[in-house]
Amino acid sequence: MNPTRPELTPTLLDFAQRADGVLDSLLPRADAPPLNLHRAMRYSVLGGGKRIRPLLAYATCVALGAEPGAADRAAAAVEVIHAYSLIHDDLPAMDDDALRRGLPTVHIAFDEATAILAGDALQALAFEILAADPAVAADPARGVAMIQSLATACGSAGMAGGQAFDLAAVGHRLDATELERMHAHKTGALIRASVRLGALAAGCKDADVLDVLDRYAQQVGLAFQIRDDILDVEGDTATIGKAQGADIARDKPTYPSILGMDKARALAARLRADALACIAGIAATDSALADLARYAVDRNS
Repeated sequence: MNPTRPELTPTLLDFAQRADGVLDSLLPRADAPPLNLHRAMRYSVLGGGKRIRPLLAYATCVALGAEPGAADRAAAAVEVIHAYSLIHDDLPAMDDDALRRGLPTVHIAFDEATAILAGDALQALAFEILAADPAVAADPARGVAMIQSLATACGSAGMAGGQAFDLAAVGHRLDATELERMHAHKTGALIRASVRLGALAAGCKDADVLDVLDRYAQQVGLAFQIRDDILDVEGDTATIGKAQGADIARDKPTYPSILGMDKARALAARLRADALACIAGIAATDSALADLARYAVDRNS
């Protein structure tokens, strides 16, 4: 197994490696001008990461009976959007982080202006990737639905709104409902889009199935965030790839700080069980979708 992804099952590892190859092929070449911009884009996307969002797209697509290749562009688009969001979140005006995935953040490795431009260019590239999918030409309505899903996940009803909630929350005491709202936007929106894009890539038009998968994604997204909050307390910098205790240092509201560690763990476990129950009629208990629900809670990085 890839030592940088030791907790992934063989199937998930195959999906992650597939995503790496697709991303490498779709990103601008490092030797194409403007050189600094393209190198920063590749640095941010290809410099490691768990590939959770592409994995969700692939796992959903396969669970609905399609080949992984049908989700290649959907998987790449969500990961490119995720990379853009991390670049901008790490900027001095936002979270002011110096470390990401065990490496200097983009504005440290390059410079702040290049980081902003790299994020901007990656956001545009994600939609270009989806728009150029041959399946979009074959089924324009499906293509529009995919592009709309990704756009919604990026905007004020998704990640941008979540980051605004996050910035406003620093130094304030939130209750559990307010914290869930923040993370439903900041983390959950793109995770839900990843699952939906995987389903649409498989050709799914069944509203009931899409609704079930959306409920699954909501549970997984929140469980994933709770585990991140726990790792901020218990993890070590070398393992989690970013500064341990960063949220505590910034006085950010987290699930352990609001609920306590035991209740945070119990909530994550309940969300995992709920996610598995959601897909009981769609995917086997040993499916990649089920494995991802477990991984969201059990991972150590």
